[in-house]
Amino acid sequence: MSIQDAREATMLGRRTDGTPVRRPLSPHLQVYDMMQMSSAISITHRATGIIWTGGAAVMVWWLVAAASGPEAFDRVQWFLGSFLGIIMLMGLTAAAWFHTLSGLRHLVWDAGHGYDIPTMYKSGHAVLIGTAVLTALTWLALLLSW
Repeated sequence: MSIQDAREATMLGRRTDGTPVRRPLSPHLQVYDMMQMSSAISITHRATGIIWTGGAAVMVWWLVAAASGPEAFDRVQWFLGSFLGIIMLMGLTAAAWFHTLSGLRHLVWDAGHGYDIPTMYKSGHAVLIGTAVLTALTWLALLLSW
């Protein structure tokens, strides 16, 4: 086996009996069809998990401000009540619902159900529709109780 590129050296190995083997390359993003339901939902599930982390940081900011006194709390409340804050909280609500529903979909898969293509598409669409409906209902309830 001749090496034509220095990166290929990481693909060469040996079996336990000493014979040389060529390790396969792992697929990367360019091999996945991002418009496929399974890929799109999976990638979005990961992204909403990251967004959730940002939401947790906002909640910590809010709690620290509440513990720090009325002036700090008023500043946080002002930001969260601003146009930008409301948009951010709406996005966080959508991310929370999407991540939750997609997580439930993964639990069904962990139980061994829903792997056939038609069911995957149905459950993917259910996650998307459920996210939109539950986000709208959450904000409707918030606005009605405000």
